[in-house]
Amino acid sequence: MDLFPLYLTIKVSFIATIFTAISGLALAWLMAKKEFWGKGLLDVVIMQPLVIPPTVLGYYLLSAFGKSSPVGRLFESLGVEIVFTWKGAVIAAIISSLPLFVKPARAALEGVGIELENAARLLGKTEFQVFKSITLPLAWRGLVAGAVMAFARATGEFGATLMIAGNIPGLTQTLPIAIYDAVQSGDSYTANILVSIITLFSFSVLYIAGRFTKGRF
Repeated sequence: MDLFPLYLTIKVSFIATIFTAISGLALAWLMAKKEFWGKGLLDVVIMQPLVIPPTVLGYYLLSAFGKSSPVGRLFESLGVEIVFTWKGAVIAAIISSLPLFVKPARAALEGVGIELENAARLLGKTEFQVFKSITLPLAWRGLVAGAVMAFARATGEFGATLMIAGNIPGLTQTLPIAIYDAVQSGDSYTANILVSIITLFSFSVLYIAGRFTKGRF
């Protein structure tokens, strides 16, 4: 059995989770701590990947990063190919998993008492110092839970990945796509093994995320 889909899925998921956590933390802090015009609209945009069909999301990504688009031409001029490469799978995983990080991260940040943050400001702390010494230590459980959920979502991404990265064995074929291929070709043995792997992984991730959310670690 070819283990490349498993390797690629882990690689894509780890890279996507890192970028999701960085960008998602900034968005979650903005949504939790600031009031601004268009906040509700931004919230809707962030949560869109949870409700629109994955193939629609994949179409948007394909349109945005295709060679005929300004963004696609920019990346091409830099010598970076996105469409039908593993990098496209990473982008699909980031966009798909972002809401699952932002939602618990925002709740965790909102749960940090403003009184503690204001007290630190009165003591002369900068906004970054307040975030680093007060907000982050108190919200870390929710942030870790969000990162775990984002990793799980990235691991299971199928539709958007298929649209922007394609199904190229040995190049862009992730674990969910390999399962689809095995079923389509009637290879039930491979399909059962891959399904068992991803099911066990998903169960473990949800269990760990639940433990963090309930504060048992």
